[in-house]
Amino acid sequence: QVQLVESGGGLVQPGGSLRLSCAASGTILRIYAMGWYRQGPGKQRELVATITNGGSTNAADSVKGRFTISRDNAKNTMYLQMNSLKPEDTAVYYCNAEINTGRSLDTYWGQGTQVTVSS
Repeated sequence: QVQLVESGGGLVQPGGSLRLSCAASGTILRIYAMGWYRQGPGKQRELVATITNGGSTNAADSVKGRFTISRDNAKNTMYLQMNSLKPEDTAVYYCNAEINTGRSLDTYWGQGTQVTVSS
């Protein structure tokens, strides 16, 4: 059984910062690519940023220069440092990971954490 648990969301003023975490637990042989996605009110889920197990990253144009994705492979944890937050960043943020449990390679999702940017 594998679980991804996000934390760190909350209410922040425009221009503020938040740091999200995504911790994987359970029977894990290896974690490959990980990513952050978000779904704003009335919008479809969209990619925010991804990171390979080697540390290569990719980010959506809307967050480049403001958000930084990172991971600690020893802790099976991924992070999203979000700076200069804007109201349009308001969304539920989900983490996603490709995990080899030794029995299979599957994609897992967290339950989401709410980020609200408002004055």
